[in-house]
Amino acid sequence: MADVIMTDSIIVALVGYLAGSIPFGLVSARLAGLGDIRKIGSGNIGATNVLRSGNKLAAFTTLIGDAGKGAFAVALAFYFGFDDWAALAGLAAVIGHCYPIWLGFKGGKGVATAIATIAMLSWPAGLMMAGTWLGMSLVFRISSLSALTGFVTATALAFMMSADWPYIAAIAALSFWRHRDNIARLLKGTESRISFSKK
Repeated sequence: MADVIMTDSIIVALVGYLAGSIPFGLVSARLAGLGDIRKIGSGNIGATNVLRSGNKLAAFTTLIGDAGKGAFAVALAFYFGFDDWAALAGLAAVIGHCYPIWLGFKGGKGVATAIATIAMLSWPAGLMMAGTWLGMSLVFRISSLSALTGFVTATALAFMMSADWPYIAAIAALSFWRHRDNIARLLKGTESRISFSKK
C-alpha cells in the first residue's frame, strides 16, 4: 500500500512539474516577433516582463498560459482520481515554472501559475489573491509588491478555510524566495513599476 501511495505521488508530482515547466512567456514572445524574452527587461519569462516589451497580446497569452498550466495540473489530478495529491500537483507545477528543466532550471516567479493553482485548491483564497494582486497593482504599479501581498492574504485565508493550506503556504514561501531580489529593491525603494504603455 505504501508503495502504491509513493508511486502515485511521484507520478502526480512529475506530471505537474512537466506541465508547469512549459515556458509560455518564451513561446509567446517568439511568436510575437519579440525574440528571446530573457534578453528583455528583467530577463524573466513571466507575463509582467513580457508586458515590458510593449506587446499586450503576448503578455496576455503568457498570463493565460502560465495560469492555465497550474489549473491543468490540479484538474488532471482530480480527473484521474488522485484527489489526495491534487495540491502536490499544483505545487509541482509552480516549481516547474520557477525551475523548468528545458531552460536550465531558470524560470519565472510563478505568480500566475500560483494564483490558478491556489484557486483550484481553495477558490476563496485564489479569489483573495487575485483581487489583492489586482488592487495593489492598480494603486502602486509594483508587480512584486502586489504578488507578495497577495500570497500573504491568500495563505492566511487558506489557513482558516482549506486543508491544503500547507501546500499553499509552501507555494507562497517559494514565491517569496524567488522574489528575494525584488524584496531587496523594495526595501531600497528602487523596484521598477508596471508600465501599460507601448514602447
